[in-house]
Amino acid sequence: MPAWSPHPLIWVTAASLLFGYVWAVTVLGPRRAPAGRPIATNGQKAAFLLGVLALWAGEEWPLHELAEQYLFSAHMVQHIIFAFVVPPLLLLGTPAWLIRMLLGTGARFRVARFLTKPLIAMLLFNASIVAMHWPPIVNMQSEIPAFHLPFHGVLIGTGLLMWSVVVAPLPELNRLSDPAKMLYLFLQSIIPTVPSSFLTFASNPMYDFYANAPRIWPLSPATDQMIAGLIMKIVGGLLLWTVIAVMFFRWNAKEEARKDPEVTWDDFERELEAWDMRK
Repeated sequence: MPAWSPHPLIWVTAASLLFGYVWAVTVLGPRRAPAGRPIATNGQKAAFLLGVLALWAGEEWPLHELAEQYLFSAHMVQHIIFAFVVPPLLLLGTPAWLIRMLLGTGARFRVARFLTKPLIAMLLFNASIVAMHWPPIVNMQSEIPAFHLPFHGVLIGTGLLMWSVVVAPLPELNRLSDPAKMLYLFLQSIIPTVPSSFLTFASNPMYDFYANAPRIWPLSPATDQMIAGLIMKIVGGLLLWTVIAVMFFRWNAKEEARKDPEVTWDDFERELEAWDMRK
């Protein structure tokens, strides 16, 4: 296990996000939030906190050291966190009034509305996934630490676009019906199987940096790469399918609630009494 060493940049980033959120909720919220509605629910606060903690954990010891110096599988765990955990939690934790304030009504909003079109968001997100696993890019961000965090920022940014189609609290950006959202996530769960299959079934290591990295566990570079492919396919797919399942049961409950209740004989008798027709 690599020796502990703190990473000030991620501490500053996490602290800045939390400070900005608390300031927005306590200072701006009373003036900007709609009257009669909570500024931020406890669920939203918890989701945002968990999102920031997940971001911090993905870039702090020991995962940071393992990913940058030793194991491509640890690098893949980072990508799962930044693509499928951090973005939806941050979106779920941000109140609608705050997102509207950040986007405004001008050019920023128009750009956001365009980038969150389902097809555009999916293409951008999956393009970043493919790019992040292209050997020259992987070797570059592993050999040059200065590139590591910016690349992860791109992954989180495109993840926010992809997840905004599903969980953004703004009707302006959240334009799909519940069944369409489930289909969208289903397609998203299939697309990453292509790069994950290359990683899982490749006969030789694809990344020079990790092929030559020190072995701190009895894992060969090929085995490490295979584990990374399985993490992308199984863990990423499981997270997406969990969201699909939750959405399905919620959608089904809403559909059941809309149906007319079954008419019983007691209901019929009550109607007769109301019309004074019962003997």
